[in-house]
Amino acid sequence: MKLSSPAFSDGEKIPRKYGYTEEDVNPPLEINGVPEDARSLALVMDDPDAVEPAGKVWDHWVIWNIEPNTREIRESESPPGVVEGKNDYGNRGYGGPNPPDKEHTYKFKLYALDKILDIPPSSTKDELRKAMKGHVLDKTLLEGRYAP
Repeated sequence: MKLSSPAFSDGEKIPRKYGYTEEDVNPPLEINGVPEDARSLALVMDDPDAVEPAGKVWDHWVIWNIEPNTREIRESESPPGVVEGKNDYGNRGYGGPNPPDKEHTYKFKLYALDKILDIPPSSTKDELRKAMKGHVLDKTLLEGRYAP
């Protein structure tokens, strides 16, 4: 399984417009190689570099129940029928990069699951992880960098 973006290459800079204090819209993403037996996909975008300034990994986007035949997530759109959980800004949906100190690396993690999840829309990344436990068929990672 592979996750990529036409807006930035793996390990490269995420364009400014996707930042929290800029346009704050999600970048476009492309999905390939989903296992045939997947029933749904889940996506988490977080910032492990936030541990030092924020005291924790900062969660920017937590979505699940993405149709397994989804091949793209368009800029500033969530796929139809997905559930968007809570990010660490206290909102549901996407919250863009906003590093307070220096360049951070943001991780977009895509999971193929063998079930459709039944958790409330107010769920956090930790609650999503608990629901996914034992149901991950495959996973992939896309990284992007963003500086203040």
